Amino acid sequence: MRRRFVLIGAVAFALAGCSAPSQSAAPRGAQDTVVLGLGSEPDSLSPVLGYTPDGGSLIFDGLVRRTPDLKLEPALAEALPEASGTTVTFTLRQGVTFHDGRPLTGADVAYTYNEVLDPANNSPIQGDYAAIERVEAPDARTVVFRLKYAYAPILQRATLGIVPDKSDPKADPVGTGPFTFVSWTKGDKITLRANERYWGGAPAVKNLVLAYTADDNARATRMAAGEFTATELPPKAVTRFRNQPGLTVYEAPSADYRGVMFPLDQPVTGDLAIRRALNLALDREAMVSVILAGAGQAAFGPIPPGTDWHNPAVRGSAAPDRAGAVQVLEEAGWKAGADGVRVKDGMTAAFTLMYPAGDSLRKELALAVASDAKKIGIDVRLAGLDWDAIEPRMAEDALIMGWGTPFDPDYINYELFHSSFAGKGFFNPGRYDNPEVDELLEQGRRSTDPAVRKKAYDEVQRHIHDDAVWLYLVYLKHTYVVRGDWSGLTVGVEPHAHATGGLLGTVVGWRPAS
Repeated sequence: MRRRFVLIGAVAFALAGCSAPSQSAAPRGAQDTVVLGLGSEPDSLSPVLGYTPDGGSLIFDGLVRRTPDLKLEPALAEALPEASGTTVTFTLRQGVTFHDGRPLTGADVAYTYNEVLDPANNSPIQGDYAAIERVEAPDARTVVFRLKYAYAPILQRATLGIVPDKSDPKADPVGTGPFTFVSWTKGDKITLRANERYWGGAPAVKNLVLAYTADDNARATRMAAGEFTATELPPKAVTRFRNQPGLTVYEAPSADYRGVMFPLDQPVTGDLAIRRALNLALDREAMVSVILAGAGQAAFGPIPPGTDWHNPAVRGSAAPDRAGAVQVLEEAGWKAGADGVRVKDGMTAAFTLMYPAGDSLRKELALAVASDAKKIGIDVRLAGLDWDAIEPRMAEDALIMGWGTPFDPDYINYELFHSSFAGKGFFNPGRYDNPEVDELLEQGRRSTDPAVRKKAYDEVQRHIHDDAVWLYLVYLKHTYVVRGDWSGLTVGVEPHAHATGGLLGTVVGWRPAS
């Protein structure tokens, strides 16, 4: 095992990957062709409609991009601009063209952002750009962001992929990125081809296939059969691939957590005592050691330990405290019935916990939650469903969810916990409504003073913990299997969304090592 460290602020994340394969082996097929096995398929390939806004798109470029150690560097922009006020000006890189040959201009950038901001387009990421009043293009190489208020993470929001002016978001995607779109067979795969005119240099991988298989076990089987060059898998699923000739297992640290989202308007999950008791009763040590095979850590809040924004006062025990959990329930009036399940005012301590059926990790976590809950008299009934069936039920039933970001704390947390997003799809589906948290999130978003922002987000984390809004379970290490001997694979700190970001997103720089 080799290790190196990436520094974020003053804190180190361990970046780990297995040693090189025991023998060099090229992936099946031509060495200029790569097939990536992915677990989730996008709804759209339009940045305007929410496709990989934080980077990781292989078709589009943003004004800036992130390095694996989370630093920002220029992409379509010539340099990183000053970003302390309400006017932020970018100068575009010269000589960049879209895949169809059109030159990149400021009008394309202005069009992309203004389309996201246009309420008529109902973009799911519109709220991420609420600080932007409008984007202007005074000339072909200049882009001016007019902000409603000074917004500290504005450069982080400049990773959004740029589309041509007046393009149709429902048409075949055209970007400036390292790969061009060839075809999309829904439910199966997306085929891409190297952009030989790419401003950053043509990729060595000439043909790229993004193959979608939601079921973890099926994806592992396809990887073992040689159908994939690389794939993402849960930590336990990669065990069979360790120390196999021609295969390498990589582990990447992440801010990606799994937890139980509670519908707070429901009588059982809306009871604070139920939620607090479950938080005490969980055996997170077993979840990490058994379900994650050690590739992760216990979670107690939405911002991970080891980052500058984490509030160290938000903590808990990875070992269960069942006596404490029972005391919380007893004091709240939840008494054990004849069958061991607790009852209060004629209401049984029972609720449904959903999980995506093909996700083996979430299934195992759901089973562990149900088992631990039963030991304190709470009946958790499991339901493995597809996402189409899950979404309309989130206001009534709990769900094993995943979120998390190592970027600015305004990311995701605003949408997850601000009352204005209550019930809006997978943002704040539990309908959390706390005016103090709303005010703190606004303060964190609108201030540019790091000390003020730190204090605000510390308080947000404290409220989320005290209100037991979620039942946080574990933070994950992302685990990958790669076939063949390649250079250019770079492990970095990853957010929740990592399909073609993270390690697999570095395919742009992959080259056969031999």
